[in-house]
Amino acid sequence: MVWVNQVIQGILLGGLYALLAAGLSLVFGVMRLVNLAHGDLSVIAAYLAFVLADDLGVNPLVTLAMVVPAMAAIGFVLQYSLLNFTLDSGLAPLLATFGLAVVIQNVLQEQFSADTRRLQIGSIGTKSIHVASEITIGWFPLITLTSAVILLGGLQLMLRFTALGRALRATSDDQRAAQLVGIDNRRIYAIATAISLATVAVAGIFLFARTQFAPTYGPLRLIFAFEAVIIGGLGSLWGTLVGGIVLGVAQTVGAQVSPGWGVLSGHLVFLAVLVLRPTGLFARPQVA
Repeated sequence: MVWVNQVIQGILLGGLYALLAAGLSLVFGVMRLVNLAHGDLSVIAAYLAFVLADDLGVNPLVTLAMVVPAMAAIGFVLQYSLLNFTLDSGLAPLLATFGLAVVIQNVLQEQFSADTRRLQIGSIGTKSIHVASEITIGWFPLITLTSAVILLGGLQLMLRFTALGRALRATSDDQRAAQLVGIDNRRIYAIATAISLATVAVAGIFLFARTQFAPTYGPLRLIFAFEAVIIGGLGSLWGTLVGGIVLGVAQTVGAQVSPGWGVLSGHLVFLAVLVLRPTGLFARPQVA
């Protein structure tokens, strides 16, 4: 039963990784852009929630109503005013987002110091369901997994059945053809980044309600998100969910074998997928 419990905990942890990776997957699918500031933007969301919760005296989960639209606005402005000008310049997008990550870390450290903090969400963070003698499911991890499924499902429905979704898919498949039918690619890219940062806000608050955070914690979160995207397959939203779950299960099972094998096991699974199936488990077919 111990191993069953570890698998269950891994699935729940995978929901958190999928939530964190959803925005990264969407941006890559639309723009073929790997945002190296993705993890640091999740830290910004956590600090926004921390400040708002402290000032207003509310639960950090309540601040989602303010942090999500704020991060979406930041994403739109960031893409429209900066990143759009780097997309056709080779390595420039990577360098721009890397520089953005460095700036974010230093500004946050200057403003909040290097002290670690945590979002205190009250009893919901510790309540759990006892399924069996050695199997326990935490309410908050279960809510996180459910949120990841709903968010990814919502994004998938948006991409398939809405005009915005069709514009996003058209731009992703053939940028020039999309322009010929009147789609403003730069505006579509800005909207995609706005959606991405809205999901990052949710992920950041959920993530740092479970663990501590500091200004320099972004890069490690980026690694986990990137591994989930690669394992699932670039550009596949449901693949991102599967990739997050695979990564989470690998880490919890590895930690059961030996405490030092938790994160390492996830990295080894990631490398194995790269070797055996470089395009990921559910990579979206590319248009020639």
